[in-house]
Amino acid sequence: MSNEVVKIKPIEEVRKSLTLMKEQFASALPPQIEPDKFLRVVMTAVQQNPDLIVKANRQSLYGACMRAAQDGLLPDGREAALVIMGGDATYMPMVSGILKKVRNSGELSSITSQMVHQNDRFRFYIDSDGEHIDHEPLMFGERGEAIGVYALAKTKDGGIYVEVMDKAQVMAVKGASRAKSGPWTGAFEHEMWRKTAIRRLSKRLPMNTDLETVIKRDDEMYDLEKPTTEPVEPTKPKKLKKLIIEQNPDADVAPETEAPKEDEI
Repeated sequence: MSNEVVKIKPIEEVRKSLTLMKEQFASALPPQIEPDKFLRVVMTAVQQNPDLIVKANRQSLYGACMRAAQDGLLPDGREAALVIMGGDATYMPMVSGILKKVRNSGELSSITSQMVHQNDRFRFYIDSDGEHIDHEPLMFGERGEAIGVYALAKTKDGGIYVEVMDKAQVMAVKGASRAKSGPWTGAFEHEMWRKTAIRRLSKRLPMNTDLETVIKRDDEMYDLEKPTTEPVEPTKPKKLKKLIIEQNPDADVAPETEAPKEDEI
């Protein structure tokens, strides 16, 4: 009988660990999401982004999955996503996930966040009836570069709340963020713009603790309490505040730095 040790592929190690957490996920998930479905979505996310296994702190990955379960959001790239920030895997609620939580909360009648592009028709104004937005996206043709973003919410009693940010303001938030080289670039860039507007707006909205928790889940990707005098555009200096970030004492497992061979994933 051979004494050779069988090497388990990293992907199988993660699958086994997540399966062992199934009961914990079941306790955290809302009734409408089956634990098996949640596990399938997580494994799909991991397989699509192997860096979550080979570069991220493994314990941070498991913690990120648990936070997604607690919020009742699937990390499928639509409701939420698993991303890497520094050496940790981070759970990031997406705009669609936040809107889902809003619909389920019953606190608001509606909420949205939209990008404004150079060739859109956009007007924001204030009169005696309050704040108003008139936005007509260019549906056919080149919309041009992104120049701003806004969030708009309507309460059940008909109140309208609006938050409008230009590109310089968004870039100032990005510049003060610890995650400026992570989800702020690439496929999630405009997602971060829209979430930034929602976060600003949420400070003025009535909402329950559950919804507020989801919006603040990725506080570590922002730095909203620290004043900054470094403008993105010299003519538009902005000051922002830096958010006090609560460190996770459990995320102390060293990340794997050597990627497995292609056939090992």
